Amino acid sequence: MSQASDLQESSPRPLQAQDLERFRAYLGLLARLEVAPRLRDKVDLSGVVQQTLLEAHKGLIDHPGQTRSHAEAAGWLRSILSHNLADVLRKLTARKRDVRLEWSLDSALDQSASRVEQWLAAEQSSPSQHAIREEELLRMAESLASLPETQRRAIELHHLQGRPLAEIAAELGSTKAAVAGLLHRGLKTLRLRLEP
Repeated sequence: MSQASDLQESSPRPLQAQDLERFRAYLGLLARLEVAPRLRDKVDLSGVVQQTLLEAHKGLIDHPGQTRSHAEAAGWLRSILSHNLADVLRKLTARKRDVRLEWSLDSALDQSASRVEQWLAAEQSSPSQHAIREEELLRMAESLASLPETQRRAIELHHLQGRPLAEIAAELGSTKAAVAGLLHRGLKTLRLRLEP
């Protein structure tokens, strides 16, 4: 491969509207990680993600040609998601606007994204390795979303939130042994789906 084609591949192209759909599962994962289980039945998380993607689409139409790397796009979408979650949660609790809630959601979403990235990849430092890791992150979020709900929840709670098996078992109304089985089967399925 020539240096010119190397430069062409490594330089970011403008983010397109069709690129946004690739982030749907990733945004859904972050939303599930940040909304307390007791509120999930009251919040339409898929609707919040859809609203986020619609606002991002409008932003791309209003400002065409902006070049955003994957990391920039992910950060931009997390910011929109944070504001949309804050709006929904504020309406749910019927409180006036609390900027601290939005800042805390921004911070929490960034931390969740960081935990997801750390779980997925270890020490990859070159730009091409970083790009591969970001692509794997989107694939992992899509694969995780396609797992049976109990397996997905067990993996999210244990590996992405660091919660112990006993706590997960209590939340899922199950036993520690059953949760261990869910984790085993879910991770096995994820590995198979993520194989190159």
